[in-house]
Amino acid sequence: MKNRLGIFRRRNESPGANPSGKLDKVLKSLKPTPEEALKWGDSLEKLLLHKYGLAAFRAFLRTEFSEENLEFWLACEEFKKIKSQSKMVSKAKKIFAEYIAIQSCKEVNLDSYTREHTKENLQNITRSCFDLAQKRIYGLMEKDSYPRFLRSDLYLDIINQKKASSPL
Repeated sequence: MKNRLGIFRRRNESPGANPSGKLDKVLKSLKPTPEEALKWGDSLEKLLLHKYGLAAFRAFLRTEFSEENLEFWLACEEFKKIKSQSKMVSKAKKIFAEYIAIQSCKEVNLDSYTREHTKENLQNITRSCFDLAQKRIYGLMEKDSYPRFLRSDLYLDIINQKKASSPL
């Protein structure tokens, strides 16, 4: 399991530092009990609300080269928190260009109606301008990648960690 979660590690470029020790402590403090991780199986929402669950789901999506849906959903969540109208306008344009525009670098899979509806919403930007697209992408994750995550070795290792570490 350590190898699978190794992608959470970041390298610190400063010489003499021991970043992995600090990161291991942070990860262990976030690491759920198997019982907590089992609750992620109740709903995608419960998974995304848990920091470690979100990180594990992101790591899983990365192995499938499909993390753009989660990144888009998270970008929409952050967008809704913006208070300044000018920042909202620039962030909305960035989100559209990065995830919704046809042939964009991280294009998410949206039907033409949703794509057009979202494009029209950019004429008058509000906190809800991405709601339909975000709802569609959440639905895709819920029906497709989330069930695969629940069957993945990554998730199964997390929920079975107690069995492996307890003495016989």
